[in-house]
Amino acid sequence: MTRLPLALLLSAALSGCGGGAPSGIAGDRAVVSGAGADLLKLRAGPGLGYEVRLGLPDGTALLRRDCVTELGQTWCRVALAGAPNLTGYVAADYLVPR
Repeated sequence: MTRLPLALLLSAALSGCGGGAPSGIAGDRAVVSGAGADLLKLRAGPGLGYEVRLGLPDGTALLRRDCVTELGQTWCRVALAGAPNLTGYVAADYLVPR
C-alpha cells in the first residue's frame, strides 16, 4: 500500500477547519484504531475503488455519520472531528467508539 505523508494529512485537516459541524451530522464519535503504519484510507466513496483523499493515523478523532455495506464490507461516512468539513468514507473495522 502507498503511504500518504503525514504533512498531507495535517495540511488537509488544517485547511478544512471552519468552525462548527455541518448540519446533518449524527455526532457519533469514533477513533481510528488498528490501521498501523499503512494509515486508514479516507476515500471519496464506500469501497476500495474510490479515490483516496488522505491517510488517517491511529488515534484520529472522527465524527461518524452513517454506514453502508458494500460487497460484505461496512463503510462509514465520517468527518474529521477537528475539521468537520473534511469528509469521506472509511472501513468500519478500524473505528472504535470514543
